[in-house]
Amino acid sequence: MNVSWILNQVGFFEGISRESKAALSRVCMPVERPKGTVLFHEGEPGEAMYLLARGRVSLHKLSPDGREVVIKVIKPGEVFAEVVVFEKKSYPVTGVSLTEVLVFKLLRRDLLALLRQEDFRNDFIAMLLRKQRYLADKIQQLTSQDVEQRLRAFLLEQYGEREEIQVEINKKQLAAAIGASPETLSRLLQDLKKRKCLVWKQGVINVAPEFWEEDEE
Repeated sequence: MNVSWILNQVGFFEGISRESKAALSRVCMPVERPKGTVLFHEGEPGEAMYLLARGRVSLHKLSPDGREVVIKVIKPGEVFAEVVVFEKKSYPVTGVSLTEVLVFKLLRRDLLALLRQEDFRNDFIAMLLRKQRYLADKIQQLTSQDVEQRLRAFLLEQYGEREEIQVEINKKQLAAAIGASPETLSRLLQDLKKRKCLVWKQGVINVAPEFWEEDEE
């Protein structure tokens, strides 16, 4: 397993010195987990942050009425749960593997040692600011866009503009990720199929160019 190669694919670590990356690779703990594994629970003491190398991970919070509200679906190459490295002593969300996953676990104590290096610390803070902007955009998206726009934005973010998408998550999980009920998503998919814009069948989504173009109108 080439940990250094994987670290080079992560935007957050871009610009970090070769020595820092080598040090980071030495503290990365590879962990493979099957689909449906809880990596950490909301409110648990935060001992580590994670880097996803393979698969998909859902981060969600529980609403006051007990519903799971998906904050983000993590794709390969993304870092998550990094907030526990600083002031947060517990995980603010629950992390669940949506597929079989390979993650690299980075213990808080090891990261704190690396953060004593100024270059590494500056890059880490920049990543936190990007994540904060993402969450602000996510809130705006959920409040201002309709379900079709949110579906389009999710597919673009996770897979890019493609005509065929191999999707690892099911419809219920995707509905949660875009802040819609499974019934609402089902109705939307039926409508998109009638319009010959998008068809989801047996884990494959076929997308017509018109589906992507609608966001440009």
